[in-house]
Amino acid sequence: MTSDASAPESPSAPLYSPARVRELLTRHGLRPTKSLGQNFLIDGNILRAIAQSGGAEPGVSVLEVGPGLGVLTRELAGRGARVTALEKDERLRPVLEETLAGLDVRVVWGDALDFDYASLPAGTRVIANLPYYITGPLLARFMGAPGIVSATVLVQKEVAGRLAAKPGGDAYGFLSALAALHGTVTHVRDVPKGAFLPAPDVTSSVVRLDFDRTRPAPEPGFVAFVDHALRHRRKTLRNNLRMMGHAGETVDAAIAGQGLRADVRAEDVPLENLRHLARALGVVR
Repeated sequence: MTSDASAPESPSAPLYSPARVRELLTRHGLRPTKSLGQNFLIDGNILRAIAQSGGAEPGVSVLEVGPGLGVLTRELAGRGARVTALEKDERLRPVLEETLAGLDVRVVWGDALDFDYASLPAGTRVIANLPYYITGPLLARFMGAPGIVSATVLVQKEVAGRLAAKPGGDAYGFLSALAALHGTVTHVRDVPKGAFLPAPDVTSSVVRLDFDRTRPAPEPGFVAFVDHALRHRRKTLRNNLRMMGHAGETVDAAIAGQGLRADVRAEDVPLENLRHLARALGVVR
């Protein structure tokens, strides 16, 4: 969409209209802050697809991180979801008071990394355009919160690839393993740069993570073990485990006991084999 700068778009225009977004920013004296990862969605079809695939329905508890101008927030609340939105940028208070007026939305002001995710009610679904610079830490917090059953999020396409990667793939790493330990990952769709204002430097993707809360949460010791094992890519699993402090002879015996090659790399080893190795090395029972 385009509009004549000399003729501001009507306030009744959709909030995702580029002209409406620019008008809001100008009227409130705001500019998107790159350090906070502020890229506002301006594609109505993608907004609806995110809300739909995320499960925003009447009565559902939804958590949004980084509502920005409230574009996605309005879509979620308009579907009857009970929305809690976490926002760090205090400059957006008057904007959100305007754009979310009359909607069932609770805005919590503060850093999303400091929020108590364990306080969320059971059945909560995260639906958000995540700030790219804290995507990994946020996803880890979602996975560890027992009340969150899914997270449908906009992330960098590269991160989406890492989340869905399997052992042996070029993109496989700790984030891939962590996602697999907690549930499943589904690629929803790619999102072009032009769907945002301002346009980011990278292509984005929508992914949905479904967390299986019927299985026991992975032991912290095993999660740390996997993290260390995968931390130094292109090094052998043997070397990584020795760097963790395990004796070389013990490591060699454990690797051989799994029928793995002595020079195998951690990113090529299935999680079940890593779990057996962790048991053999006394990391977990």
